[in-house]
Amino acid sequence: MAKPDLKHIIEAALLAAGGPLSLDHMQTLFGRDEEPDKAALRASLAELEQDYAGRGVELREVASGFRIQVRPELAPWVSRLWEEKPQRYSRALLETLAIIAYRQPVTRGEIEEVRGVSVNTNIMRTLQERGWIRTVGHKDVPGRPGMYGTTRQFLDYFNLSSLNELPTLLELRDMDDIHPELDLKFPEEADAGAPEHPTASEQEPGRE
Repeated sequence: MAKPDLKHIIEAALLAAGGPLSLDHMQTLFGRDEEPDKAALRASLAELEQDYAGRGVELREVASGFRIQVRPELAPWVSRLWEEKPQRYSRALLETLAIIAYRQPVTRGEIEEVRGVSVNTNIMRTLQERGWIRTVGHKDVPGRPGMYGTTRQFLDYFNLSSLNELPTLLELRDMDDIHPELDLKFPEEADAGAPEHPTASEQEPGRE
């Protein structure tokens, strides 16, 4: 049996992976004597990108690698495959995420200073559970509060390959302009309760 075309092998792997694949990961699909170099992989990916032009799916490079995904403009129809209503995130959560994305590394106290209100613990917990933020260090001040930054998973979810692709603050006139692929909605998080403040004992998930 003839060996399949490299482009078809990569296409099948991307469809089966269920998430982005890096070039290094793609190379592990092959034996040492047949491992393609990265230039060959990129050439095959470029062919795939052309093949999908004008179709319902596209090849997209994000922070973790390459993936095949539904074109965003088709989201209103594709989203109806799921009967469960999409959750919604509050504006407070999105504002907190935006501050972290644009000002990282940033402490919780600094987030509160920018927003002018305290940040509810549930918001920070939700962002961590989603894998969108992580602790990148501790500020050298009394109490050594944690400093937050975004993760690769955050970039993947919002269809970005790097932080350089974030819209400028002038372009980002409204937090509602931020949409992930498939135009998923955001779960409503109550920003109520007693004011919360960062403590030195707060624990965050590590970098993925």
